[in-house]
Amino acid sequence: MDFRIYIDRFKERYAQVEHSLSDPKVFNDQQQAQELGREYARLKELVRLGDEYVKVQDDIAANRELHDSEPVGSELGELAAEELPQLESRLEHLEFQLKTGLVPPDPTDSRNTIIEIRAGAGGMESALFVADLYRAYSRYAEANGWKTEAMNSNPSDLGGFKEIIFSVSGTDVYKKLKYESGVHRVQRVPATETQGRIHTSTVTVAVLPEAQEVDVQIQPDEIEVSICRASGPGGQGVNTTDSAVQIHHKPTGMIVRCSDERSQLKNKAKALLVLRSRLLEHRIAEENAKYAAQRKAQVGTGERNERIRTYNFPQNRVTDHRIELTLHSLPAVMEGDFDALFDAMMAADMEEKIAEATV
Repeated sequence: MDFRIYIDRFKERYAQVEHSLSDPKVFNDQQQAQELGREYARLKELVRLGDEYVKVQDDIAANRELHDSEPVGSELGELAAEELPQLESRLEHLEFQLKTGLVPPDPTDSRNTIIEIRAGAGGMESALFVADLYRAYSRYAEANGWKTEAMNSNPSDLGGFKEIIFSVSGTDVYKKLKYESGVHRVQRVPATETQGRIHTSTVTVAVLPEAQEVDVQIQPDEIEVSICRASGPGGQGVNTTDSAVQIHHKPTGMIVRCSDERSQLKNKAKALLVLRSRLLEHRIAEENAKYAAQRKAQVGTGERNERIRTYNFPQNRVTDHRIELTLHSLPAVMEGDFDALFDAMMAADMEEKIAEATV
């Protein structure tokens, strides 16, 4: 496959963006200027890679010609042959980088993220696994230098959660976590099981790119805000002040509740952030459904036969069913070591997008 046609496209677009950025009027819209600036930097690197690709191709052709024209056993011919594997390896690497460049970056990849984990089928055991997943994601965030902040939670007995909502902020958060949306199935012997039987339970995970006001406009008459008393297992400040905030979005019927702060204003701000993020995710999903329904993120109903991943504790196994990847390192995953799973999902997604782009 000759990438020169794609290199020419990169150069053409690079010249267009460079011309746009030379116009002072473009900076009247700061958001547009920032987007063009990011595209300019990306295209500049792709043009550089394209020039190197052409040079390496020419070097390979020259070395082959030299090797074929020299007498057998000549020092010059042998040197030319020795350089070929290194040049071909470099060409293969450049091809992959250029193929990757065909896929425009997802503008939401750099966004902070809101994660919602809810108990599904399995009752108490499901609620316990919500807490386990929350802890695993928190560990992963900590290892990456990200910050997590609880937004709302509904505790259950035995230390689990019927629901927990929290934010994750840092570099490339959504880029790595977005593949976690869906039904997660767990197979293990519950702490409450007296006869040692393995139970199957599920939890649902929704991963939302954090929305900004410019992304989603919410009119005052579209929402109904109500104040209620925070609930919880006890402790100072719980059930003593009316600080929890619930927002009902009338056009969609969405309801968001935040109660982790003692301040009504802070809880309202968090609830609006969650609402905007849900609305943004809903809009993105609708757009994806038009052009790429097979990649539309679906949380599902939480039934046992719907799952993106299975955590099998007796077999020390975690399986991602979307890419048929199985790892026998479940304890490490539950301690937040998701890199192998996330890297495999990102690679599979990129290959799919590259295939579409080259077609």
